[in-house]
Amino acid sequence: MENEVELKVVMYHWLVVGLTLISFLNVALMIIRLGDWQTEWWVATGLTIIFAIDYGIRLIKAKNRKSFLITSAFDLLGIIPMHPGFVIFRLARLVRIIRYHHLFWHLGISGKWTRNFHRFVYDTGFIYLFAISVAIISLSALLFSIFEHRSLPQALWWAVTTATTVGYGDITPSTADGKAIAIILMLGGVGFIGLLTSTITDYFTNETADKAKTEEQDDRELLRQLSAQITRLDQKVDKLQSKINQKK
Repeated sequence: MENEVELKVVMYHWLVVGLTLISFLNVALMIIRLGDWQTEWWVATGLTIIFAIDYGIRLIKAKNRKSFLITSAFDLLGIIPMHPGFVIFRLARLVRIIRYHHLFWHLGISGKWTRNFHRFVYDTGFIYLFAISVAIISLSALLFSIFEHRSLPQALWWAVTTATTVGYGDITPSTADGKAIAIILMLGGVGFIGLLTSTITDYFTNETADKAKTEEQDDRELLRQLSAQITRLDQKVDKLQSKINQKK
């Protein structure tokens, strides 16, 4: 019975891997404009629907939905039907499948590397800030494209440059609704992206400080051991000197 369940899990994971790879291939064809764009768009839409259904089923079956929403934040971003480029977030699912089958261990890159990655993504709150930042940018781009009558790629470009304070000025809002969206994006997006940047900086700063502290502790322990050895050697020398003096 357990073997049958494990077999179903493996087959399900292989299906997810296959659909994810097809998603990337399809997006690549759309980017380089090779093939029928309309067919590729329908394929992308169909795959998005499949991943959305899969996400919904897993959410319903999850024992701890709050934990599921946190650990599957990238999965949610990967099914946003806004731009084909969002399939990049489906890579997170592949990483979890690889970890489930301990492939990192077989490849020799498990252990400290994966622990550090997990600590950086989850323990620092990076995943939450990143998800919120992407959600703000995505929603702003979607509304901007509607009110300003721009294509989604153009709206996404505008949202990213605005949120990151680059502001090339090649695309600007002309309607009152568009300007309102820009204000909200500048206030909310810049704030969260600033927090995101500071989170990354703090992580590496603390990592460096922790490493230096660990090295200092190791050095102190080494000095303590050397001092103890020197003390023992001094005692032995004193004993030898005492024996020599007695023989004289």
